[in-house]
Amino acid sequence: MAATALPPLPPQFKSIQHHLRTAQELDKREPVVAYYCRLYAMQTGMKIDSKTPECRKFLSKLMDQLEAMKKQFGDNEAITQDIVGSAHVENYALKMFLYADNEDRAGQFHKNMIKSFYTASLLIDVLTVFGELSEENAQHRKYARWKAAYIHNCLKNGETPQPGPIGMEGESFDVEKEEAGSSSLHSGTTQPTSSSTYEANNIPTSNYTGIHIPPGAHAPANTPAEVPHNTGVTSNTIQPSPQNIPLVDPSLYSAQPAGEVRLTPEDFARAQKYCKYAGSALQYEDVSTAVQNLQKALKLLITGRE
Repeated sequence: MAATALPPLPPQFKSIQHHLRTAQELDKREPVVAYYCRLYAMQTGMKIDSKTPECRKFLSKLMDQLEAMKKQFGDNEAITQDIVGSAHVENYALKMFLYADNEDRAGQFHKNMIKSFYTASLLIDVLTVFGELSEENAQHRKYARWKAAYIHNCLKNGETPQPGPIGMEGESFDVEKEEAGSSSLHSGTTQPTSSSTYEANNIPTSNYTGIHIPPGAHAPANTPAEVPHNTGVTSNTIQPSPQNIPLVDPSLYSAQPAGEVRLTPEDFARAQKYCKYAGSALQYEDVSTAVQNLQKALKLLITGRE
C-alpha cells in the first residue's frame, strides 16, 4: 500500500476522485491495478491544473505514492512492461464487467453489481494511460456507465430494471448524489470488489439517443471468461448463432523457426493475451475469433513474429 498520505483533494480534481478511491480499495488485492489508477489520476490531474499551489502539492504527494509503489513492485513485469500492465488492467476491468453483466442478465440487481459496472468503466478510463482505447473497450465503458446509472435509478425509484442488453433510445438518467450508506438499493449477493458503499454521484447525466446494443454485442470475444466464484448466480445462456469458421492458415503447417527463436517478455505477453482472447471467445461461442487468436499465438510462438 502506498505510504504517503494525500492532502485534501482540490475541487479541480473532482473528476479523478473515484479513480483514486478505487486505487485505495485495490491496494491490497490488486496493487498493479491500484498503481495504474493512480498513474491515470496523475496524468489527468496534470492536464487539468498543475500550476495552482494546492494542485501542485496534491500532485507532488501523488507522485510520491507512485514512486513508492514502483520501488515496491519494481520486479513486477506488469509495472515495468506496458503491454503486460495493459493486459493486466484490461483483464481485471473486463472481469468486473462480466460479473456485473452476468448478474444483470440473471435479474440479480444489487449495490455491488452496480458498483462493478461503474468501477469497470473507471478502469477502462485507466487503460488510456497505455494509448487510445479500442472500439470494444470504448463501447464497454459507455454501456457499463449507462447500465450503472439505469439500474441505480430504477431501484431508487422502486422500479424493476430490464435485465440484459436493451435499446437505449431516448433514455436519460440523472444520478443524484447520495450519502454513503443511505442508498435504498436492494441488497443481494455480495461480490468482493470493494468494502465501501457504492457512490453514484460522479456518474454524469447521460443521454445515449439512438444507441442500440444487440444481445452480446457489448461483451465481445476479448471479455475474459473468468468470473468471481461463489456468486451463487448462473448467467443466462446466450443463444448460439451461425458460425463463419475461418480456414486454418496453411503457413502454420510448414512454419519453421528462423534459426534460434528468442522470445521476449513482450512476445510471451502477446501470446498469452491471444490465448486469453481465444478462451473468452469460446465463452460466447465465437469459434471464428477463437481460431483466429489461437493461430496468432501459434505463429508468434513458432516464428517469433506476428
